[in-house]
Amino acid sequence: MPLLPEEPQIHESAQGPRATPASSRTAPTPRPVPGPRPARPGRPGPVRPSAPAQRTPREQQTAPSGAAAGATPQIQLIPASVEGALDAAEEAVDLLLDSGRAPGEILVITTGDPHPWAAHELSFGETAYWAQHDAGDDVFHAQSTTAARATTRSVVVVALNGGTDEAAASTLPLALGKAGSLLIVCGDPQRINSILGAGV
Repeated sequence: MPLLPEEPQIHESAQGPRATPASSRTAPTPRPVPGPRPARPGRPGPVRPSAPAQRTPREQQTAPSGAAAGATPQIQLIPASVEGALDAAEEAVDLLLDSGRAPGEILVITTGDPHPWAAHELSFGETAYWAQHDAGDDVFHAQSTTAARATTRSVVVVALNGGTDEAAASTLPLALGKAGSLLIVCGDPQRINSILGAGV
């Protein structure tokens, strides 16, 4: 009789090792590649209205070739202070990704300090940094001083997180030219309107 209770224990322990390879298959899935997005998983939404960001990607998905054929990109302004412009840009990127936009369609340009992702990637050298841009499979972050080298992407997000008015005045028309269908500018609305009015 003591053998009968042992048999189920043998079967249970036999099933245990079978579950181990399945769990080891899921172990390689952690992705260390996307730098800026994991730092802000709970940030999107409460401050920024989600409706405009969700409407625009649907419009862009229905006519991406029309935007590439020379149509003027749509411009969306997100009010933000100089200190909050980078956070506002990150929230805009999160909303775009949540609405189904592919990461490789988004370019983020900063006018002040570089985005932390760009600063980190540049520490490995410019060749590796621009190779990631050329691969085009993730959101790319550039500073206004090097943004001219970036290629056109469907969406360009500009964070007016510092820099001079001259830098902003040259960056916004450049960003508009790089945007295939949507330009999102995060910064002081009066400053943005005066620059866009004069430069575009």
